Amino acid sequence: MQDCYIRSVDGLKLHGFYLPAENAKRFVILSHGYRGSRFGSLSFMAKYLHERQCNLLFMEQRCCGESEGKYITFGAKEKWDVQRWAIYVSERNKEKLPIYLYGQSMGASAVLMASGYWLPPEVKGLIADCGFQSMERQMRDMADNWFHLHYIPLLLKEMDWLCHFVAGFRMKDADTTEAMKRNTRPVLFFHGEKDTYVYPNNSFQNYMLCKAPKELVIVPEARHLCSAYADPELYQCTVMEFFEKYDGSNSEK
Repeated sequence: MQDCYIRSVDGLKLHGFYLPAENAKRFVILSHGYRGSRFGSLSFMAKYLHERQCNLLFMEQRCCGESEGKYITFGAKEKWDVQRWAIYVSERNKEKLPIYLYGQSMGASAVLMASGYWLPPEVKGLIADCGFQSMERQMRDMADNWFHLHYIPLLLKEMDWLCHFVAGFRMKDADTTEAMKRNTRPVLFFHGEKDTYVYPNNSFQNYMLCKAPKELVIVPEARHLCSAYADPELYQCTVMEFFEKYDGSNSEK
């Protein structure tokens, strides 16, 4: 493991780990979820990918691990961090190997949001596991299904006010809609059928919004971020087929 550092657009020192592979065929940038860690739920697939000649860059999201920051922004600012890490890898990618962005939960949403903006041409595709469609939708789902608060516009308005004046972002900035309409890179969506944290409808919505080549895999009986464990053969084979299909493709953005 090699320590890596970048500076975010708002001046934070962000940390990551780089794990090179022998005779590497591609780079994979790993984007963890809300209050997650550089390894955590990513470790199972990270091991599999590294053994299959993938250089790995483990992001540590802002205010997680060794990265600076006070607030998690549900992708509103993390999308720019994803972009910065993609540029960091691209500048060191002397062999011009294909690069993929792989995110889980909030990290998946950040990857999807980043795809609506400029990314290095070596970025060939995105993998989004259990990503939400927007912060607002996620808050509504949690309020409704966890706390039985069925009508919360005032609460959401107050939450947006706090996000804006305390953490420096608006809830509308944490939304995949426009990015999915602009994105030109292939996207592989995964979601667990039994996910009660980020409901599968989020990935259906992102899939429907996406204008680029896309594939959606719903894994029966899998809960949040458990698809790779529930059906490892399906998950791993689908990921490798995705790589093989797009490793040599041209990216426009």
